[in-house]
Amino acid sequence: MPLGHVSDIGARWSVEDPERLATAIRLRAVRMIAPQGLGYLGQALSSAEQVAALFATMSPGRDRLVCSPGHYVIAIFAAAAELGLLTEEEAASYGMDGSPVEAIGTERSPVADYVCGSLGQGLSAAVGFALSDRLRGLHRRTFAMVSDGELEEGQVWEAAMFAAHRALSRLTVLVDANNSQVDGPVDAITTIEPVVAKWAAFGWDAAEADGHDMAAVLGSLKGDGERPVVRIYRTSTSHGLHCLPADADGHFIKLPPWLAARADAELTERLARDFDA
Repeated sequence: MPLGHVSDIGARWSVEDPERLATAIRLRAVRMIAPQGLGYLGQALSSAEQVAALFATMSPGRDRLVCSPGHYVIAIFAAAAELGLLTEEEAASYGMDGSPVEAIGTERSPVADYVCGSLGQGLSAAVGFALSDRLRGLHRRTFAMVSDGELEEGQVWEAAMFAAHRALSRLTVLVDANNSQVDGPVDAITTIEPVVAKWAAFGWDAAEADGHDMAAVLGSLKGDGERPVVRIYRTSTSHGLHCLPADADGHFIKLPPWLAARADAELTERLARDFDA
């Protein structure tokens, strides 16, 4: 499926081991940003389990995927390359001038059905997809990735109100709560807690989980109900990569050649030891 989208007719992939895919996403992301020496590695590290679980859960060629924070698309691209939805050449062009495999995704980005460059808009797009599918009688699910920093945006809550009012039960939102945004820790910029209680008050089926516990993430994505679903995943922008310095900027990580080599070696060894032995 060259440069297509997950909901395109004919899209095909399979995930035999989501845990392995999460580790492969981290390794692939390291290799994608290594040529530039810096990039959105932290977002791949914090969301790897969520993205792996999504590809293990979504029905190829039917379900939709929305990525609201455009810089998170690195994790989606990494998964797509591992699953054959992007070629090696396409994945290697990540962040390069003229490449559709962009460092900050846009509405033109492949793989996800919609990627928002401007933060706070993705849930509105996902709500539109879910409502459209209902009106057309299409039995498909819409999954939307959202970041905790985006919860500072009023448009998110307007969309949340509308989705609950319409009881869009085929809509599932994954909030990556890694407490990181460009200006610093989210809780130092704006108090957004209690996040779960706020979503519940808006009429959603809301719960939180350890975003690095694959079983918990997979389990949270199953089942149908009568309300839209939101899952708040508590994560870290350095999870799964021990060689990063303690003061690494979680939003935009610098990866000089020596550190890129250490990160590649660490994750390559983990794949071989834990999954490919």
